[in-house]
Amino acid sequence: MIKIASILTDIQYGETNPLISVLINTLHTKEIRIVFKKGQEMTSHKAAYPIVVTVIDGSIDFGVDSERLNLEKGMIIALEANMLHDLKATKDSIVLLSMNKSVTGKH
Repeated sequence: MIKIASILTDIQYGETNPLISVLINTLHTKEIRIVFKKGQEMTSHKAAYPIVVTVIDGSIDFGVDSERLNLEKGMIIALEANMLHDLKATKDSIVLLSMNKSVTGKH
């Protein structure tokens, strides 16, 4: 089966919170677009699977392991499962979250 989606079409912003859209969801992967207005944030949370976060547009203040990282357009960060992290948009931003559902944090 082939699935196709576009990260850059039908962009909408949530009034008070980031707008989250599942673009592709298969047995092994989940691709999620998160659209932020400047100042919107996702508070500290964990993902049950390893993730890769790609900044498609804008700028994100990314917190992980008591570090603050400034992720600009085009930058990518990879996290293992169950790592506490948070995101805050310093500009209007579009982020792609790629989740590898084939691997869990349980060893």
